[in-house]
Amino acid sequence: MYSARIRHLLLWLWMNYGAPKLDDEIRRHSGIRPRNVTVTDDERTCLLNAANDHMRLFILLCSDLAIRAGTTAIINAENYNKNRGELRFDTKKAETVTLPVTAEIRKMLDRCSMETSEPFVRQLWRAERSRKRQGGRPLERETGNQGNILTHEFQRLKNKLGITRRITPHDLRRTTAVAMFEQTHDIRDVQSLLGHRSLQSTIWYLDHDLRPVKRSNLELIKRPAWARKAVA
Repeated sequence: MYSARIRHLLLWLWMNYGAPKLDDEIRRHSGIRPRNVTVTDDERTCLLNAANDHMRLFILLCSDLAIRAGTTAIINAENYNKNRGELRFDTKKAETVTLPVTAEIRKMLDRCSMETSEPFVRQLWRAERSRKRQGGRPLERETGNQGNILTHEFQRLKNKLGITRRITPHDLRRTTAVAMFEQTHDIRDVQSLLGHRSLQSTIWYLDHDLRPVKRSNLELIKRPAWARKAVA
């Protein structure tokens, strides 16, 4: 996508300002990942069974609730209504999403303090470190994108388990979106789950999973209006 836009920009510069025509020299990026990558049940189970507490919560939030890795890393008590069993947070597009937590996630959140604004994932990491005096600094840094830090830790866990497929926490989110669409066939439900402002963004997630159009439906559309009313 970015390389195509750069080519268009260079072409515009060349046509309007006589800049060298370099668009033919810019090749398409061959490492762009396909949009249809999903995580299998076996892979998810393997990751959860091997994960420590904070990584387990991270995986559950990314998979069961389809929350972005960056958002998952900062969710705290302010986002959690314990009585209702709901998480409420803003997406990167400033859309507000409310999701019911699963029983497994609720158990993990019940172990966290509701008297601090420290993210739940970080609280669990600190508890692990105090018990084991772990080395490493995946969540110790106060600066930087902690979603990226957790994503790197996810990759280390995946490699340690011998999972060779290129899967990311974002693929956990996509897997849940695809599963919901397969169950409900309602793209608006998926849009609400993902917190997308634009339906086009949701379609971008699911364009490889949209149901084929039935031939019978096309034939019905071709009929005269009076015939369609008679069938209805």
